[in-house]
Amino acid sequence: MNTREDRLSQSMKNIPPSGIRKFFEMLIGHDDVISLSVGEPDFPTPWAIREEAFYHLEKGHTSYTSNWGLIELREEIAKYMQRYGMFYNPQNEILVTVGASEGVDAVLRAILNPGDELIVVQPCYVNYTPLAELCNAKVVPLDSSVNGYYPTADQIKALITPKTKAIMMCSPNNPTGTMIPREELEKIAKVIQENKIWCISDEIYCELAYDGFEHVSIGSFSGMKDYTIILNGFSKSFAMTGWRIGYIAAPAEVLELVVKLHGYNTICAPIFSQYGAVEGLKNCFKDVEKMRVSYQQRRNYMYKCFTDMGLPVPEPTGAFYMFPDISSTGLTDEEFATQLFQKYNVAVVPGSVFGLGGKGHIRCCYATAIDKIKIAMERIAQFVKELTKE
Repeated sequence: MNTREDRLSQSMKNIPPSGIRKFFEMLIGHDDVISLSVGEPDFPTPWAIREEAFYHLEKGHTSYTSNWGLIELREEIAKYMQRYGMFYNPQNEILVTVGASEGVDAVLRAILNPGDELIVVQPCYVNYTPLAELCNAKVVPLDSSVNGYYPTADQIKALITPKTKAIMMCSPNNPTGTMIPREELEKIAKVIQENKIWCISDEIYCELAYDGFEHVSIGSFSGMKDYTIILNGFSKSFAMTGWRIGYIAAPAEVLELVVKLHGYNTICAPIFSQYGAVEGLKNCFKDVEKMRVSYQQRRNYMYKCFTDMGLPVPEPTGAFYMFPDISSTGLTDEEFATQLFQKYNVAVVPGSVFGLGGKGHIRCCYATAIDKIKIAMERIAQFVKELTKE
């Protein structure tokens, strides 16, 4: 007989809530707080995308699409990926998802069996580990902080066992903003092919690279298409977070399984979001570039501020996050973030929620208006000064 204790899933009970969303929820009702916590562009979605969505809503295009997504969108995604030297069949190698986050969940469920091992490069986005654990897989963390916040081929090789099914990584990285150099990616690609494991590559920030750095996808190297599953979307580069539109590019054998799950739990991404994404890929890269330039300017300002405070911080070459080390203040990252919120009305995310290498750090998002960033940095500097005087 069921008892009150066992009526709910033990697996779900064991999964902690998102550390990012915890601080996001704290902001509700506090209009006077400056948030550097949630990774969301402060720009509105480009007008051409919004106008395209309005047009289709006015025309009554409000139905389901194919489980795979609109063929027009998949064809545009395929064209877009050619920019990065990758060639995918829009019919069966590209699947439109409800944001890249759905893609993470669907891919892990499609490839993992209970007891499989998944190497996860950390610090990392908070949903990788819990979603893998819900598949009853073993997460094997790789601490990238010992090497400048990107993984090396030697680190990966040392963690591979007969049970290793895949490695999961993100470049440009959330939460550090670092990118994996091309030379190291080539070495990693060789290790992956030699051991015949999957590489799940989260490339959601690929359009946001700075200082002349260019995004390189591991899937573009010779022979890697058969081992690579690419996750991407429109939330960050096109400022379309609330539209919930992403995609997976992968070998047909993977997507044959993923689309079954997608069909049962989601059916399809919203049709007006898909039409908007088509317009974005066709005509909105000038808007993307304007946003990227603005983020780079904000990054420069924030980086100088943390450096002037004497806090060690890797200079981001992509994404829109900074990951300063606040351990010199004597507070834990959780204490620092909580007290900064309570005393100075600035919200950041404790680094420990991102896994190994995050302890003693905070994540600050600079996809925030520059005037707010300036005030926030003044308050953080005052807080750090107060703490280091004691």
